[in-house]
Amino acid sequence: MNLTWLEDFLALAASGNFSRAAEERASSQPAFSRRIRGLEDWIGVELFDRRSQPATLTEAGEWFRGVAQDLLARVARLPGDARRIHEADAQTLRIASTHALSFTFLPQWLRRLESGAPLGQVQLMSDVLARCEALMLQGKVQFVLGHAHAMARGALDAAACRSACVGADRLVPVSAPGADRAPLHALSDEASAALHYTGESGLGRILRAVLGQRLDRASPRVVFTAHAASVLRTMALDGRGLAWLPETLVHDDLAAGRLVPAASADWDVALEIRLYREREPLGRTAEAFWRAAAGDAPA
Repeated sequence: MNLTWLEDFLALAASGNFSRAAEERASSQPAFSRRIRGLEDWIGVELFDRRSQPATLTEAGEWFRGVAQDLLARVARLPGDARRIHEADAQTLRIASTHALSFTFLPQWLRRLESGAPLGQVQLMSDVLARCEALMLQGKVQFVLGHAHAMARGALDAAACRSACVGADRLVPVSAPGADRAPLHALSDEASAALHYTGESGLGRILRAVLGQRLDRASPRVVFTAHAASVLRTMALDGRGLAWLPETLVHDDLAAGRLVPAASADWDVALEIRLYREREPLGRTAEAFWRAAAGDAPA
């Protein structure tokens, strides 16, 4: 038996149509049918009742569907599991962080943790939240650092990963100031332009979940989208529109007057900064880092 047979079997079990399943598997129907028959010969029983159209699973086929799904899921986890075992004693911490936190929160946070005990080598991967989540689910990083909100659960929450709140932030609507220090683009102004996040952005996910209906009613005119808050900050500083940006990113801009609030404070969105990890043991170095980070979390 090989894994191709299992994938063929599940494709046919989903539709019961040999032609459609063969097309989905990028195979000719005769070759596909031979592989299904080869699987049945190996198992020793028929898995499909071919007397009906579409073909239906036999009782043994129903049982084997769960077995096939479980086997393929186990195989998909093998690289990550093998990597975890291999790196159980590794000294390198692999962290994926969103772009915004990589430039603002993370350096000072790591320095504070290092004041208690050396962290060793840290390998940082900076990307949008969706890709950071994928890196952890693929076993390529041990930790993910990102903004979070209870109304915007992500892939790591759905996967029941462990997490700890390690900081706080806010999304604040800001704009470059005009000559009178009032915002060039105020949310209350129908002529104002807005700078928004793309669908891959974790901050965009949170903004839509928390303020989506209010934003729809306010109807700001979207003129630019990007997945990185740092890009939207540059555009806001250039006077291109208003944007919801992390306070950690624009604190100095607000203090210096380069940016000003573009709406009242009830449009702010309170954020958590969360560190995620898998539930399985990570090895001594990573577990020590987790204990330090979780112990350092704000009350």
